[in-house]
Amino acid sequence: MKVYSPDREWSEHYKAVIEELRKITDPVTGGDILDSGVVAGLEVTEDTLKIWLRFESHAEYNIIGESPIAYSKIIGDIMERFALVKFQNVYVYDLKNNPVGVFENKKGYTADDISTERV
Repeated sequence: MKVYSPDREWSEHYKAVIEELRKITDPVTGGDILDSGVVAGLEVTEDTLKIWLRFESHAEYNIIGESPIAYSKIIGDIMERFALVKFQNVYVYDLKNNPVGVFENKKGYTADDISTERV
């Protein structure tokens, strides 16, 4: 994992992910999830994205109030933007390395396969 810092020098494949993360809004602050400090770390490979969010999923203050709704929305937005569209596998973790969002493309589908498939 690479700790996220806005002034860090990022390689090209990380920059693409960071620019996309900048489009995801933090419902609590109204800013993007990078500026609001929600993203703690990243790991980007050719087909896998791992993101660590700056919260503890089992902490009491994250179970009550607006925090769980905000984190749930952020996790859903990450999955929507990256799963199948840019990466075959997407994992979102809390600070204790607990998986809070997992998408694994076990069948090898691509985004084009899914959009052209008839239901």
